[in-house]
Amino acid sequence: MKFWHTLRRDAAPSSALAAALALLVGYSGPFLIIVHAAQSAGLSAGQLGSWVWAVSIGSGVAGLWLSWRWKAPVITAWSTPGAALLLTALPGVPYPEAIGAFLAAAAIVTLVGISGLFDRLMGLFPPALAAALLAGILFHFVGEVVTEAAQQLALVLPMAALFFAGRRWFPRWALLAAIALGVALCAGQGQLHAPPAGALSGIAGPAFTMPAWSWSAFINLALPLALLALTSQFLPGMAVLRTFGYSVPARSPVTALGIASILTAPFGGHGVTLAAIIAAICTGPEAHADRSRRYVAGLFCGLFYIVLGLAGGALAALVLLLPKALVVTAAGLALFGTLASSLGAALADGEHREAALLTFVVAASGISIAGLGAPLWAMLAGGLLRRLLQPAKPAPSKAEAAAAP
Repeated sequence: MKFWHTLRRDAAPSSALAAALALLVGYSGPFLIIVHAAQSAGLSAGQLGSWVWAVSIGSGVAGLWLSWRWKAPVITAWSTPGAALLLTALPGVPYPEAIGAFLAAAAIVTLVGISGLFDRLMGLFPPALAAALLAGILFHFVGEVVTEAAQQLALVLPMAALFFAGRRWFPRWALLAAIALGVALCAGQGQLHAPPAGALSGIAGPAFTMPAWSWSAFINLALPLALLALTSQFLPGMAVLRTFGYSVPARSPVTALGIASILTAPFGGHGVTLAAIIAAICTGPEAHADRSRRYVAGLFCGLFYIVLGLAGGALAALVLLLPKALVVTAAGLALFGTLASSLGAALADGEHREAALLTFVVAASGISIAGLGAPLWAMLAGGLLRRLLQPAKPAPSKAEAAAAP
């Protein structure tokens, strides 16, 4: 009762609108990345529906509790960089082993949160290298838009043109406009087809999968997923909160979302984290003129997530009607801005520029050695080069040594 009374007291139409816009942006692009990853890995419609259910319900419940607990707009989301990683890392991995890797990644994040090592861990792998790793992972998938254009120019070129024009004139709606145009073009070209009979059986609800352990999946999936969640989601997510004056201790959201990820992993959830880009929509003055009441936007986000999660199977069924070229193009365009900002962040730091460039090159190469994927080799290569190029600290003078306690 107290919850609903407080919600009615502090709510404003702008808070609900900000939350709706944030989720609209979140589901328009990152959702298609999940679909693309599921299609690439050959997952069934039921597994895809359960995946969407897991990340939506996990994000909703955790975000609702965190926003209420701290009276701050703590906006949650599934790990978009993690979904992008799965585009290459998930195909060929047995599904139970992938579930085991999701569970292991969630456990790592939870332990980092409980231990309070989050800030210390960030010092071991600087933001520039994390950005380079993410850029390398995304590079291939943004480039796929060009590959699809060679096959489906009449579809891809108008979508891309509208998207980039929209970035100039209506940036918040650019991706949605491009997707809507793509759907209209596919319908006009007769490319929308119903899935085969029985393909959507069991799609509506969560599907439990018993996790299986695999060292290969742990190294290629769990470790990169945990690192990307901590560096590419939690770090900028906390930065957004602090930019707008919300002093939420990092330990709380990292731990809570890690636990939420553990609970949803057996249903296909690859991890729920703090949001960054869509969080800015709900933490700024557009959500509410009174900063102390913007937490209501976080509550609305949580409620909307839960509603959309319950409809996860229907969302998956609708997207399954779309041709592969449309999904690939929409996902690539959705990742374009993230790739640009990641490259900028990776190369802006002169101290770590060469190590970041090496990290990017190795991650973008897609190389696999001894069954270990490119993200891990990129982390190792960039980290080692950073240590090699890091200038040695000058030895203290005799006077400084004598003055030291």
